[in-house]
Amino acid sequence: MGNERWMHAAPQGALSRRCGGRSNFLFQAVLPLPHRCCGAARKKPESGCYFVRRWYRIEMIVSGQEQRLTGRKNKVREDKARTDRGPRARMRKIMLDAAMRLMQDGLIPSVSDVAEAAQVSRATAYRYFATQASLIQAAVDEALGPILAWKSESQDAEERVTQLVTFAYPRMEFYEATLKAALRLALDQWARKHAGTLGDEAPMVRGHRIALLISAVAPLKGKLNRQGFDRLTQALSLIFGTEAFVVLKDIWGLDRKHAQDVALWTCHALIQAALAGESKGKVLPAAARGARRNGARSTSALLKTGSRVKIR
Repeated sequence: MGNERWMHAAPQGALSRRCGGRSNFLFQAVLPLPHRCCGAARKKPESGCYFVRRWYRIEMIVSGQEQRLTGRKNKVREDKARTDRGPRARMRKIMLDAAMRLMQDGLIPSVSDVAEAAQVSRATAYRYFATQASLIQAAVDEALGPILAWKSESQDAEERVTQLVTFAYPRMEFYEATLKAALRLALDQWARKHAGTLGDEAPMVRGHRIALLISAVAPLKGKLNRQGFDRLTQALSLIFGTEAFVVLKDIWGLDRKHAQDVALWTCHALIQAALAGESKGKVLPAAARGARRNGARSTSALLKTGSRVKIR
């Protein structure tokens, strides 16, 4: 009877009214006032007071629930949040951690390998990850999580690219083995596809860098034509990703800091070259053909000392 309370009422008799202009509930005052309610003794009230009971309608929204119940989108979001914190999410995290440990050891684990490492049954593991590709993809997404959520408020393209590279490279190095395992699986799938032995296995989905790089150089959309903008993002993708680590670290033997410096230098050079080509009304292939005709000239000649293009 938590909805019962004493209140001063209007003249004697039964009173019912809507509260606050809303039809969610009714107040009803009843006379005479009983001395007991539901078996519990109550102190007799002062004269002129009425016992008021409030009945909730079925559709009434209890305080604190209104916001959660408004809109299907909010409800779906809450359900997902509960799922992320539930036992299924914990089990999935356990298996992903096991997969990433195996990948850090240089392996490309199968679903069965992960089941054994996580000490769960194979049937349980396959309920979460139907194929090896889906398992590796989930591990990569887990490793790159903060990078995939990267955003920048800067309106300067070079500054945004610098922020992206300096933010992403340390985490990419930490999960370098995981990323290289995913690259190995993608290459293996490519070989089996061309040999006709891949079957109906789902291919690895790669291409996270595309959206990141498009976002990084977004301020240049009004300064470059569509062809120049696409060519710039394609060129930047050559030095942002696992493949760049293979070249700079494995082939050149650079540590992460020096590899990052080379990546940044290349990013700035590409942006400046794209802007210089646009300002001259040329596209890069024409500039490259002119460089070959001149013999000694290269595309780096577009970047003259002191002629850096200001990006606004």
